[in-house]
Amino acid sequence: MSEPTIPFGEPELWRVSEFRRALEGSGDASRYNSLSPSLLADLMRFERDGESAEVLEVLAACLRHPQNIALHIDRDGHVLPLTVFPRERLIHVPLTPQALYATRFDTARLLQVERALLEPPSETPGEMSAPVAQCHPLGRLLWHLALHGPRGELLPELAGPAVYRIAPDLTPPPHLAGALIGAVGKLQQESMSLRALAAQPGFDHERACRLLNGLYLQAGLIVSRTHPGAAGDSWFTSLSNW
Repeated sequence: MSEPTIPFGEPELWRVSEFRRALEGSGDASRYNSLSPSLLADLMRFERDGESAEVLEVLAACLRHPQNIALHIDRDGHVLPLTVFPRERLIHVPLTPQALYATRFDTARLLQVERALLEPPSETPGEMSAPVAQCHPLGRLLWHLALHGPRGELLPELAGPAVYRIAPDLTPPPHLAGALIGAVGKLQQESMSLRALAAQPGFDHERACRLLNGLYLQAGLIVSRTHPGAAGDSWFTSLSNW
């Protein structure tokens, strides 16, 4: 018998196979359900050969619009229900932070996205208000997925000829250390291309992409496509400007 992936005392999560059967039985197996037209159009850009958008792409789109959404994520064969409140910078999940981050997210796959049924926590909670005890900072999840999730390339909004710099008012999170915090300090002082960042000690192409994605999701990245250093980086392929 395989070992359980959910720590003792935590709620038991649906298995992915059961979740898919339930969707098929309800007659609604759509990956995107009841979303606003603008968010839906954004997500449809990422459809690839029948595959849905990646979790990080969906969260980035949620921050851009923004709209409260509920994601169902395949994590280790179990369905992780995650509600995102972008304006409040909160997430709701029926797990403690320790349980949420106890397993790796490098194979996390998106199963479904829909308009959130829960409402953000409130001083005068209603019937559908998310319990305060089950709400956690969105920023930590964004960093965790950027650094340890399945995506090892730049988000589409960042790709293409560009140089990057960190907004001066950004405070790096306390969990960044070593080469990561060193690169953050350098980006606070000067603009760098992806190639230049990847050449820093302790970095490679993937790690540079992950750091830039994380900074972008924290609304702390300045992207310049007109800087003289943006045109000479042969690693980039031209995409539409954002």
